[in-house]
Amino acid sequence: MFNRAKVSKKISDSRTAKFSSVNAKTLVAGLAALFVLSACAYAPGSHMEPEKASDDLEGQVLFHSITPQLIADLRKPRISPEANPELEQAQANYDYRVGKGDVLTVTVWNHPELTIPAGSQRSAEEAGNWVHNDGTIFYPYIGRVHVDGLMVTEIQELITERLSRFIEDPQVDVTVAAFRSKRVYVTGEVNQPGTQPVTNVPMTLLDAVNRSGGITEMADWRNVVLTRNGVEQRFSLQDLYTRGDTTQNTLLQHGDLVHVERNDVNKVFVLGEVNDASSVPVNRSRMTLAEALAEAGGVSEQRADASGIFVFREAPEGADYVVDVYQLNVKQATSYVLADQFELQPRDIIFVTAAPVARWNRVISLIMPTVTGLYQVARTDGEIRD
Repeated sequence: MFNRAKVSKKISDSRTAKFSSVNAKTLVAGLAALFVLSACAYAPGSHMEPEKASDDLEGQVLFHSITPQLIADLRKPRISPEANPELEQAQANYDYRVGKGDVLTVTVWNHPELTIPAGSQRSAEEAGNWVHNDGTIFYPYIGRVHVDGLMVTEIQELITERLSRFIEDPQVDVTVAAFRSKRVYVTGEVNQPGTQPVTNVPMTLLDAVNRSGGITEMADWRNVVLTRNGVEQRFSLQDLYTRGDTTQNTLLQHGDLVHVERNDVNKVFVLGEVNDASSVPVNRSRMTLAEALAEAGGVSEQRADASGIFVFREAPEGADYVVDVYQLNVKQATSYVLADQFELQPRDIIFVTAAPVARWNRVISLIMPTVTGLYQVARTDGEIRD
């Protein structure tokens, strides 16, 4: 299984990120500090001194240069399409058990008086034997027969045994005319949310989604949540469809809830010197750094620093640092190929730094109100003393 923490450690051990510009590294450190502080601001009861955050920053941020080797290390291993033995075994062992509310059709050959015909006015469901709330059906000669929880083969044997007291060598056939006792629930971003009956044909998670009309355009097919007996398990239809990972499919049971989440939160944020700073939804297949920049109107040619395109990513759970920072230097045209190969993850933050002149202009414009305010205070203080 892909472990981003190990990959990040491998990358950091093999190549210490060195930026060609001290200013670039300082800028990234400042952004990372802001990232850390803003996160702490939302933590209940948290208190962090800015000075301490800056002092500890080196241990909280891991820097990487975006290179062909890094992209190869981050890429998920390719999975060859193969069978899922566990699922296949579960399907092979599957047997439907009759429940309350089901409708059975019981046929005794050569004894039409025991079989209620399903003519043009009555369907097999209407003409069948309904399983009552006490789990029984009524059948001529033998009366009440408890069928709840039994397979049709077991019901067939039971009715045959009891009818043999009245009929010589009865030939009995039992089928389910209507499956009403068991169901799974499919909710969220599918075209036809609702219930799907559990039948004598085993139903997988993928079957349930397809029978519900498939996923909508707003679906997050990376996160399909199966809730069974209060326990949640997540599956990725993306890995199932695009990578042939059949372990992302499972056999469903009565009472299961399948929920397809929305794709709203799966966004990346493009900030800094781009023509249209915005949040960009991550599409179903994937999104690369180049695609996100294009969605934001591209990099500003007048203000952007070609060596300063950064991607901030929350560190993996359990890591001893807070943020991964990836740097792309596009001063060389070939680097755009790397941008198209670098896959983003939801909630990544892309920041494009400013060219030196624009950076100084911006710093000055931010400082000027403070400076003029101090001048005004000093001027007022001098007037009072005079």
